[in-house]
Amino acid sequence: MLSAIPLWAIIIDYLLGMIMWTLIGRFGMGLFLPEKSQFFFMQFFVKVTDPILRVFKPVTPGFLIPPMVPLFVAWFFFMTRFYLMPWLLGYSVMGMLSFPLESEIGQGVAYLIGKIVN
Repeated sequence: MLSAIPLWAIIIDYLLGMIMWTLIGRFGMGLFLPEKSQFFFMQFFVKVTDPILRVFKPVTPGFLIPPMVPLFVAWFFFMTRFYLMPWLLGYSVMGMLSFPLESEIGQGVAYLIGKIVN
């Protein structure tokens, strides 16, 4: 599948996907830890995502509680990947697991499960 997609699209999708999943990770960690936690992973998520959240601050509704903001911003990246990327590539619909990043992860997990089961 990846051979049918131009390299520039894969690179853009991987970058957008990593940003999206990092924002989701911050949201998930924020459910259990305060933003100023000393836990290494929480510090990483906050340090990496704070610049992104600042960029999206003008379009973030004021009524959102702070722990929900990373999830709201991740939604923008998801929508870009789901609607804009296929349109740029000339597809009307890409289908299930059409995101290159998640598709490769899914194939890797299926391969590992196949190795364990067999």
